[in-house]
Amino acid sequence: MSRHFKDIPYIEDGDDGLDSIDYPVTQPARAATTDVDGSTRYTRPSSGSFSNGDTTGFIAVVGEAEGRDSRRKYKRNTKKSAHFSETDPYDIRGYRSKRNGGRGRKVARTISTLLFIAGVLLLLFAGGLWLKAQWAYHQQDVEIQRKQSYATISEDPFTAPIVNWGKLRADNSDIVGWVQIPGTPVNFPVYQGVDNDEYLHTSSEGEYALGGEIFLDYENTAPGMVDSQSIIYGHHLRNGAMFKAVADMDNQAFFNSIETVWYVTPEAEYEMVPLMCYYADPYDMTVRTLTFDGEESFHAYLSEILAKSVTSREDAQAAIDNCTHVFSLVTCNYLDEMGGDGRTIVICIPKSELPEQG
Repeated sequence: MSRHFKDIPYIEDGDDGLDSIDYPVTQPARAATTDVDGSTRYTRPSSGSFSNGDTTGFIAVVGEAEGRDSRRKYKRNTKKSAHFSETDPYDIRGYRSKRNGGRGRKVARTISTLLFIAGVLLLLFAGGLWLKAQWAYHQQDVEIQRKQSYATISEDPFTAPIVNWGKLRADNSDIVGWVQIPGTPVNFPVYQGVDNDEYLHTSSEGEYALGGEIFLDYENTAPGMVDSQSIIYGHHLRNGAMFKAVADMDNQAFFNSIETVWYVTPEAEYEMVPLMCYYADPYDMTVRTLTFDGEESFHAYLSEILAKSVTSREDAQAAIDNCTHVFSLVTCNYLDEMGGDGRTIVICIPKSELPEQG
């Protein structure tokens, strides 16, 4: 507005107020120019108002054209202004680098980017390990199925497996027996190596295998069931394969459900039952006690194990007093109480050595 409200005279009723307003006698002169064709045109004043010649408070809307240097200066000053800093939170061009700790922010962005890349690489690495493990489990399952085709399993749990020893010997001469627990996935050939590491992660073909093979302790007399205690070892794979059923016998209900454990050799068939189950440290060498000075020492050894067993037969002590041989199955457990690296041992006894039921 060109005038302040106080400059407008008070107008009484019936008075239009026109006489109290001063008007300039003459309008500002307008410069005249003559075009090439002879016509005359008047230019607008460079400043001022066309409202009764009053130029008070006039502000031009459009300024004069500026030169290139002026535009550059305007842009540079604008970009460095506080307004630009506040409306450019990402600071893409780095104009904030000299203010508000810009260098620190650049470092923080760099660190964040590196951490993101590292996280992606770790995820890819973990995914690769998972795929590798799944492939190893798959290969193990394929190998197990191939070996299991060498034995015929009866639907009657009290009938021993019929094993094709010729094919097994052609595959590997270290074969000594076959173990089967009806009603469970335990159904495997048993090998014996030159030590207890040979078949730990090696297949009967000599290739790496996650679960290796089921094997008889290398210090046992082949084919087993000759020494006072014969021990076979098998992995408890995390996908439930191999000797997981052995580890599960630490549950009394499951333990009681196992009525038969078969161990078959080329010369004999041994029908057994679980006697007791206990835990041991992986470095507890008493687990591998295979021979004893006599029956009394043997029975004392078994009685000590019974005292620390987690599951057992009701007549376990009577069975111990009557037995001459035991057949033990050893596998891993992942129990917290064992530090995640314990051993579960199930001791079996031939049915023929069980005490007579009264």
